[in-house]
Amino acid sequence: MAAALSSKVSVAGVAVQVAPATARQARSLAVRVNALGQKVEYIWYDGQEGQPQKGAVFNEMRSKTKVLQKPVTSMNPKDFPEWSFDGSSTGQAEGKKSDCILRPVCVVPDPIRGGDNVLVMCDVLDEAGVPHETNTRAKLAAIINDEVRAEAPLFGFEQEYTMLSKGGHIFGWPSGGFPAPQGPFYCGVGHESVYGRPLAEAHLDACVKAGLIISGINAEVMPGQWEFQIGPTGPLETGDQVMIARWLLHRLGEEYGIVATFAPKPVKGDWNGTGAHTNYSTESMRKDGGMKAIEAAIERLSKCHPEHITQYGTGNEDRLTGKHETCDINTFRFGVADRGSSIRIPLPVQLAGKGYLEDRRPAANVDPYTVVRLLIKNTLL
Repeated sequence: MAAALSSKVSVAGVAVQVAPATARQARSLAVRVNALGQKVEYIWYDGQEGQPQKGAVFNEMRSKTKVLQKPVTSMNPKDFPEWSFDGSSTGQAEGKKSDCILRPVCVVPDPIRGGDNVLVMCDVLDEAGVPHETNTRAKLAAIINDEVRAEAPLFGFEQEYTMLSKGGHIFGWPSGGFPAPQGPFYCGVGHESVYGRPLAEAHLDACVKAGLIISGINAEVMPGQWEFQIGPTGPLETGDQVMIARWLLHRLGEEYGIVATFAPKPVKGDWNGTGAHTNYSTESMRKDGGMKAIEAAIERLSKCHPEHITQYGTGNEDRLTGKHETCDINTFRFGVADRGSSIRIPLPVQLAGKGYLEDRRPAANVDPYTVVRLLIKNTLL
């Protein structure tokens, strides 16, 4: 008789003993709990370029989670609903007209939550439904015409970053002091040479699981400084994947107690700055005899150097000093295998007579959509 007065129901994988009167309610609850919705992380760029502010480091990525009770499995951005956010809290709107719209443009699997959950990179639209002034992706999309498509431009984005402790100290550096001079840290190995590898490796794994075209990672010249490479990818894909990769880096930093900064010169003195060298090629550059197209592109870039510099990252003047593998910010120079140039022609490219060029001017906090747009605009259009 006692058995008839109670019933076991599994709620979220846990067996719960309940009275018959509540058994049906408990089973209904179990269905709702066990059939969790799809978590969709809406990600956008706030246009702040990740500069340190008042002693703190703020990244430029934002996100919030929408739960869809009916999962969208197509991975097509158009199948995901638009959403809104408070632009007055991100520096993108005023309080009286605070709503900004998020329009999905790129969807990838969520490597952190797993399952059917996804990450969605979004365009930001203003209250009138037109691209927000911080929406540099729309500016890039607007110039991709048939002439550009015919040249099939590809990009490789070398994103450097510096790891910090929560207090703003370079991760791994001795408290109140400095490590040994630069030299053994670039592509180094060993506890005395490399700081923060667990986060860098976790980030690499997450990018791979998300399906991003990530080419690799390496420890950089300054201890506590790392780099990951996105590409080769097309124009819009480059910006989308770099932004998602940046978000993943910040998100995983929460788990490791590490802040990632893209500030161009996080440490004053005899230390390398932090950049975003961008490799660029077109169909004409990649085919036999492509060196002529590379040289023609460099000639055109030499005539619009100031335009690029003004949009290649906030605080870049502290990095482009002519030292630490940079060219002076006011000078345009190119060279073969010259890491002190504005534009480098890699030695294998020179030997093959075709390939790509490397723009070494962008700062780490540069907007990737802007770099891609300027390179296309000033070499193809």
